[in-house]
Order: sequence, then C-alpha cells, then structure tokens
Amino acid sequence: MNPYVLSHVIPSLGLGTLITLISSHWLLAWMGLEISTLSMIPVMTGSRHPRAIEAAAKYFLTQASAGATLLFGAATNAWITGQWAIEQTPHPIAAIIMTIALAMKLGLAPLHTWLPEVLQGLDFDTGLILVTWQKLAPLVLLAQIPQDTPALLTTLGLLSILVGGLGGMNQTLVRKILGYSSISNIGWMALAMHYSHPLVLLTLVTYIIMTCTIFMLFKEIEAKSIKCLANAWARNPVFTACIPLVLLSLAGLPPLTGFMPKWLIILKLCEHNLAFLATVAALSALLSLRFYLQLIYAMMTIMPSSATLGSKPWRLRNRMGSMTMGLGVSASLFLTPLIPILLVFLSP
Repeated sequence: MNPYVLSHVIPSLGLGTLITLISSHWLLAWMGLEISTLSMIPVMTGSRHPRAIEAAAKYFLTQASAGATLLFGAATNAWITGQWAIEQTPHPIAAIIMTIALAMKLGLAPLHTWLPEVLQGLDFDTGLILVTWQKLAPLVLLAQIPQDTPALLTTLGLLSILVGGLGGMNQTLVRKILGYSSISNIGWMALAMHYSHPLVLLTLVTYIIMTCTIFMLFKEIEAKSIKCLANAWARNPVFTACIPLVLLSLAGLPPLTGFMPKWLIILKLCEHNLAFLATVAALSALLSLRFYLQLIYAMMTIMPSSATLGSKPWRLRNRMGSMTMGLGVSASLFLTPLIPILLVFLSP
C-alpha cells in the first residue's frame, strides 16, 4: 500500500474506535463504528489480490448491514423513549435489535459465517487487526447495553463456543481455523458479559495477547494450510516449538494463561446457579481443543520431505520481531499467577 494512503488510513482506524469508546450518544457511537469500517477497507485491499478484494466486499456488506441494524435499533429506542444516551436504559425491543447488530459485527454465532471467509482472504497482519482491534468498539458497546434478562446474550455466547469448536474441525486452512478460534473466544466473553465486566475485560486482554502471538508465529513460518505445517520444523524449529504451547493456551489447557479466564467464567456462572450452563460451555471448549490438537499433530508427527530439509535457514533474521514474539509467547504461557492481580487491577 502507498505509505501516504497508509498514513491516513491507520489514524482513521484508531479514531473511529476512539470515538465509539468515548461517546455517550448512540449516533456518535454509530459514526465511530462506520469510520472504523470504512478505514479497514483500504487496509484489506492493499495487496490487490482478488481474494483480498472479495474479502473486503464481504466485510463491507456485513458491517454495513450490522451498522444499519444498529442505527435502526437506536432510532427505535429514541422514538419510543425520546433519548439517545447510551447510559440510559433502552427499550427492550431496541436493546434486542442493537444486541443482534453488535453480535453481527463481532461475529457471534449464528451471525458468524462472514468472519472465517473474510479472514481467509487476508494476510496475517490484516487478519490480526480484524480479530483484535476491530472487536474492541462493538464489545464495549455491547457491555453498555443493559440486559433485563441475559437469555439472548447467554445463548449467543454458548452457541458461539459450540459453533466455533464444531466449525474448526473440518477446516484445513490455518486462517479459517483461527477465525473459528476467534468466534469461540468471543463467545466466552459474551457468556460472561451479564455477570462480570472486569472478567470480560480480563478475558479480552488475554485473548489479544495470545492471538497476537499465534498470528505472528504462523506468519513467521508462512503457514497457510495444515499440510504446510509439516515443513515448519525445517523452516524455523524455534518458533515451531512455541506454536503448540500457545495453541494449548488458546484452548484453555491448565496451567497456561488461557485457562484462568475460562475457569473464572465457569466459577462466575456457578455462583449464579448456572452449573448446567457452565458444564455445557466447558464441554464445548473441548471441541476447540480438538482442532488445536489437529494443528499440533500436523507439526509434530508428519515428517517433511527430504527436499525441504535445509532449503531455508532457520536462524532468526529479525531480532526485534523475535524479541516481540518471545515476550508474547512468555505472556501466553506464564501469565496465570498474575491473573488475580490483573483482575483486581481491572475491577472498578
């Protein structure tokens, strides 16, 4: 992409999210979301690849539909109650409409089908922005909608965990698998949204750390599909050894970092006498573990062909990037003892 264009697009991307985060008016929040969406389109189409153009078109149509639905819900609330303020309790019908719109923007099931397809058409850098930064504004707005009954949000969260696990099983493309992983992890946040906002924020922080790390690692070994992972040891054995551990952390396997937020969410559900719901969520997380193990199996047990051995040096060429990934891997694996401290710090 032209550096001049990029210097305008990236600040606009941050500005749109910032406007949404600080706004107290539904119309301003909607404007921030649309600025962020329109700024993301040039980033997606920067490579000029046909798949990137297709992904940008799908992303634009989906986000425009969600934005129009959100504006309709806000206008309906203003028509019924006479106010646009976010901090005011919206009408139940308007709250349902806005929740569905934000769920579409986040990629929560059953409004999730666009996310894996769009992510597959993007490179790892753009995909990382899509599954991390672009989730912040809709998630904050969703947290500010008072839910008289948590049935809708809980159903969306539990369905996302289930669909994220089932959808990733039959995939062979790495970026689609990461898309379903994102759906599953966002589902855990939606599941805890009604019960503890600090816990949602903690889950978001750990999710961003682990997702940034796994995207950087897969980009470094140039992983596009599962069969490409067989050559990962020849390309970069150091980073290939780190990938299984980060994947297990994303799956929530103890005692890694990703285990503690899921465990705290399960405990919070049990405190509200929702032990059955917590059990179903925990069992659904095993589905995600299955396709993570599929990736690990491809890296650990499938031997590369002899022609690829030594075809590419494994030495680390980018020292600064290696240090960043080293910090990310460390945080993804060893942050569990600090989780209680972070939870106290994030609590109001």
